[in-house]
Amino acid sequence: MLIKIANGWEIPESLATPEDVMLNRRAFLAGAGSIAAAGGLPDIAFAAADNADPTADLYPAKRNPKFKIARELTPEKVNLTYNNFYEFGSHKKIYKTAQALPIRPWEVVFDGDVEKPFKIGIDELIRKMTLQERLYRLRCVEAWSMTIPWSGFPMKDLVALAKPLSKAKYVRMETFKDPSVARGQKAAWYPWPYVEGLTIQEATNELAFLVTGAYGKPMAKQFGAPLRLAVPWKYGFKHIKSIVRFTFTDKRPKSFWEAVQAREYGFWANVNPKVSHPRWSQASERVLGTDVRVPTQIFNGYGEFVAHMYKGMEDERSTWM
Repeated sequence: MLIKIANGWEIPESLATPEDVMLNRRAFLAGAGSIAAAGGLPDIAFAAADNADPTADLYPAKRNPKFKIARELTPEKVNLTYNNFYEFGSHKKIYKTAQALPIRPWEVVFDGDVEKPFKIGIDELIRKMTLQERLYRLRCVEAWSMTIPWSGFPMKDLVALAKPLSKAKYVRMETFKDPSVARGQKAAWYPWPYVEGLTIQEATNELAFLVTGAYGKPMAKQFGAPLRLAVPWKYGFKHIKSIVRFTFTDKRPKSFWEAVQAREYGFWANVNPKVSHPRWSQASERVLGTDVRVPTQIFNGYGEFVAHMYKGMEDERSTWM
């Protein structure tokens, strides 16, 4: 008799939204809208309405069954109103101020060590890709976590589109810079714009995902619309939001938080319960939307996908922070 042992990242199908419900887009949005009208969700929750986003017809995307999680999904209301987005402030309730960000028109630049630098509009970029939904766990360095149904496309598809040269070893990513709408960028002590980076190997790993939507529709602005990164084996500060530039380079980028405080926030930022932040433990995490704490898993439970990339680096503390 075969006994299947579930992986740590799996979620039972009973805990995920049934596919037939997700595929009924009109019913999904209508039901959500009635909840918002009743006061269950903030009015801004559905700012990315069908008539406002040129790619709205692509959602909900078909779920990829390979990527599952062993927890219930974080309620959308919780995710919509609890966000880190320092461009709009250092507190968690930035969802109202984030609505000031204009996300159309939006262009994305590809430069550095590529065959030919180019610029592309976000809608054209999205339509070049085949969107899918993935259920991913998100682990913040602050020791809280969520589980989210992201929609988007594998980052390896974007790398293929960019056509990097063989000498490119890293992808440097950069967010927008506009203090006139993002008041947090008026804080001169931060090194704006926000910058993050991955190795080419990490960027082309099957888990690396570029997000364009969530909860079956185009992504809300406070999540990092119109394009953000999801690398679920790394702490949340690596998940750069509202990306405008991908630069391929042979030099390791210095990320935003590494420039602010390298002792606390390094380049790798791989989740490890045994390596504490200098000011708190990472051994457990608070699951948002619940009253429970759970043990933190190494690589946030995704070791089977990514551990091979860090062979020989296991004892280097910098690999984990």
